[in-house]
Amino acid sequence: MEATFADIALKASRDGLTHEAFLYELARGEYEDRTQRRTERYLRASGLPREKTFATLQLARFPPPLQMAIERLRSGAFVDEAINVVAVGRPGAGKSHVAAALGHALIAQGHTVLWTATAALVQRLLAAKRDLCLPRELATLDRVSCLILDDIGYVQHDRDEMEVLCTLLAERYERRSVILTTNLVFSAWDRIFKDPMTTMAAIDRVVHHCVILDLMALESYRAHTAQQQARDALPRPPVDRPRHAEKGEPDRPPISQPGDRLPAPISEFCNDDLQESVAQSPTEDLPHA
Repeated sequence: MEATFADIALKASRDGLTHEAFLYELARGEYEDRTQRRTERYLRASGLPREKTFATLQLARFPPPLQMAIERLRSGAFVDEAINVVAVGRPGAGKSHVAAALGHALIAQGHTVLWTATAALVQRLLAAKRDLCLPRELATLDRVSCLILDDIGYVQHDRDEMEVLCTLLAERYERRSVILTTNLVFSAWDRIFKDPMTTMAAIDRVVHHCVILDLMALESYRAHTAQQQARDALPRPPVDRPRHAEKGEPDRPPISQPGDRLPAPISEFCNDDLQESVAQSPTEDLPHA
């Protein structure tokens, strides 16, 4: 407020603002400044990829039902209701980009977000468990409104890793939102958790209150871009040119078509009826000299 007080006071004096209007402008400027600083602080702490936002997301690539689902999630209401989001798709389909874009939108709305690779977070929880401070670490994560776990399907967990991950999901169940990206459908999650009962318990907690974004039908964006660049790099076939143009001869006049008007020298000696009759006759039918 101190930095903007002089400018706002000068503006109020110049525009003849009342005391109430002056105080309103002063408070509004302070609110906007605090909001901007808070957003920057949340963004630094989130670990989100800065470039993966809705501004860079090619939403038109997705089918209309997916587009509608993503736009609804963009409002951030799912965080207030502790609803989870699972983006399932093949590598390169855009699931991580969608998750990161949602994270950016949530931060702009004032929510706290943490983006992390699943493997990195599991190791962090394991270290906390070895140091006998796992409850404190879980309490720290509980202060995050939305936890984004990227690539949960790439990690093959042993028993200890499986236990801390299940504990995390159980702690956030119906209290805080989790966004998961994975290349595995739910029927293949036994590769992650190994034990069938643990797998069933994890899936049950995740999908009970959940929005599932099915991106399995989408092709890899990276592969599509590479193919497009390869096609653009191919040499284009040469354009066929008439032989007389290759020899440097002047362009020949086009052959007249039915309905064309006769050239001016001929039209000067023909009345309109005769000119129309001749123009509608095929060129090859005209008598030769």
